[in-house]
Amino acid sequence: MRLSFRLICSVAIVLTLVSLLFSYFQVRSEKRNLRGDLQRRAQMLAESLQETFEPLMEKRPHRDLQRIAERFSSGNIGGHLVGIAVYDAKNAPIATTPGLASRFPGATFLPDKALSEASARDRYIKLNGTELHVYALPLNAGSTAAGTLAVVHDAGYIKDEAQSFWRRAFLRVLAEVLLIGLTSLLVIRWSIEGPIARTVEWMNALRTGKAVERHGDGGPDLFRPLRHEVTTLVQSLAAARESAEKEARLREAAESVWTAERLAVHVQTKLESSRLFVVSNREPYMHSRDGRTLKVLVPASGLVTALEPILRACDGTWIAHGSGDADREAVDRHDRLSVPPDDPKYTLRRVWLSKDEEQGYYYGFANEGLWPLCHIAHTRPLFRASDWAYYEEANKKFAKAVLEEMAGTKHPVLLIQDYHFALLPRLIKRERPDARVAIFWHIPWPNPEAFGICPWQAELLDGLLGADLIGFHIQSHCDNFLKTVNRALESRVEWDHFSVNRDRHVTAVRPFPISVASDSDAAVAVTERSAGAERESLFKEFGVDALYLGVGVDRVDYTKGILERFLAIETFLDENPQYQGKFTFMQIGAPSRTHIRRYHEFLGEVEAEAERINWRFRTENWNPIVLLKRHHSHKEINRFYRAADLCLVTSLHDGMNLVAKEFVASRKDEDGVLILSKFTGACRELRDALLVNPYDSQQMAEAIRAGLEMEPRERTARMHRMRQIVREQNIYRWAGNLIAQLCEVRLEPEGVAQRAGASATPSSAA
Repeated sequence: MRLSFRLICSVAIVLTLVSLLFSYFQVRSEKRNLRGDLQRRAQMLAESLQETFEPLMEKRPHRDLQRIAERFSSGNIGGHLVGIAVYDAKNAPIATTPGLASRFPGATFLPDKALSEASARDRYIKLNGTELHVYALPLNAGSTAAGTLAVVHDAGYIKDEAQSFWRRAFLRVLAEVLLIGLTSLLVIRWSIEGPIARTVEWMNALRTGKAVERHGDGGPDLFRPLRHEVTTLVQSLAAARESAEKEARLREAAESVWTAERLAVHVQTKLESSRLFVVSNREPYMHSRDGRTLKVLVPASGLVTALEPILRACDGTWIAHGSGDADREAVDRHDRLSVPPDDPKYTLRRVWLSKDEEQGYYYGFANEGLWPLCHIAHTRPLFRASDWAYYEEANKKFAKAVLEEMAGTKHPVLLIQDYHFALLPRLIKRERPDARVAIFWHIPWPNPEAFGICPWQAELLDGLLGADLIGFHIQSHCDNFLKTVNRALESRVEWDHFSVNRDRHVTAVRPFPISVASDSDAAVAVTERSAGAERESLFKEFGVDALYLGVGVDRVDYTKGILERFLAIETFLDENPQYQGKFTFMQIGAPSRTHIRRYHEFLGEVEAEAERINWRFRTENWNPIVLLKRHHSHKEINRFYRAADLCLVTSLHDGMNLVAKEFVASRKDEDGVLILSKFTGACRELRDALLVNPYDSQQMAEAIRAGLEMEPRERTARMHRMRQIVREQNIYRWAGNLIAQLCEVRLEPEGVAQRAGASATPSSAA
């Protein structure tokens, strides 16, 4: 109420002052206009009488002048004229309107010097309480001045008009103040006090734990920023409350499940006064142009889920390739911006690559060379000297950006991601021996014979061994890497410690099985529906009449075993005709790297194989395979996970494959069956999945049948055990272990490190 009173009083005072100021200037203008009008009328009358009076000025006596003056008595005239008076050359009155003489006896209406200056003059005088306007015009007889004509008007009406205007202005201001005050009161009540009261009530309920959802978005645009900030605050409070409750439950149950908050505290403790720097090809946030609007996109990535809590906690820096079409518009002059956009906590540094550099470094050497080489998926790797040159140049560009960001930081901690940056550890370590450098290799590492076909294997290995720590998903990949180094480079492999000593620089090689956020930590909220209801909804959405649902979620990549999966479904339907018309497999296939020839051809092969099998088995309302060729969000994919009777993960070779873990994490109902390739890293942990050889279509077909016919109790028991593993070995534990081991690395003395960096070149290879 006090706010309303102060606001309305302030508005009323300001409005009154402004209105009075404008009224003052209007009154002045009106008075000038009235006086000007009065002067013009007096002048016109005087000039018209001048022609009549001047010939009579020489005649004596002046009866004719008096007779004419009497015509202008107050009864015969209007327009505020009081009368006229004629004076001779000695300023003695010779003719006067009777009314003028009776009202103002003995008064002289001649302005000073009117006759002597021989020009018309006017003035305002006040007689007997009346304000008069006198207009004096010289009268001539021949060429000499004979007298003066004075025209007298009552000017009191001008003051009366001004007072009347002030009265009207006051009433108008009063009405405006009342109207605007009432309107302001209603606006304040409806648009300010009401929303504020509801927001206070809502936040009070949140504080007491009675509500966590925000009120509707309705309301004036004035409060949109406030609603946005309050929503962010609510989400932060809700997350903090949930985290505290989760930690309390874990303490009560004597469990030590890793959470984002625990990871942040853990990393802060390990880093102490240092800072964390992350390098990846893919950026955590990208900008695109939608008409005149700049949109922020968050690429789907488990890496962002794992690393963002760390970077938020320690004010870190993420260096990545700026690939969005509007990325340059969002950065400052140093190519930096603060992220996340709604609640900035860390810095994103973007590195720019030309189209040729991106084609050669990323699509060429990394994805046509290293990717098929490491996956051994029977696709011949392509190695071009031009692609290698671009790969080297891109690594140098990123190294320059990293070193610029590290400037001024003592003992920085650098975490490099994946096979795009095999040369980067050595480049950084050479310039900053005080930095702790780790690289995590997200794809498999093949046996030494396979890797040996790469023309630049020595350069790649030397670049990687610049790191203090190299991480792989599983131990067998670590073993393969150490064997490759042992064959290709002059170095000492310390098998007891799983490390490489090269030119007095020790690189530890360790397995860190990556994972996903467990269901309670998942950032994507989903509408809780039963698996049956969700399955029925999906069938209806895609026009399929079926009972059982299988799903696959993959990029359309030749390493994922999609064609082998389709062949297994065909074999299953052949051998189990009772499931024809009842079982449908939905394959979410996000197109990937389609302008690489092999990927473009493979997409066509997948489409053709799905169409061939559908043509063979389809009925009017049923298809055995539904191929969805587009990118889906986490929320959309979760629907398929939760609705599926079984999920097929049949990679021909994979470092880990997080789809398997995502499926397990999404099944809060502890139902569903996972059919998992034994050539994935995930099969080492998820042993309750039905493990298959993706090249054996008969075995996979039998696994599909077994999964559909498995007893509910066994399905629940298997899923429960797998969920327990994913929950405990989640992505936050992965990140925590990786950063912890990196921070425990003992750095060599600076002089030794520099000599090692200078001597460790590919030319030293055996």
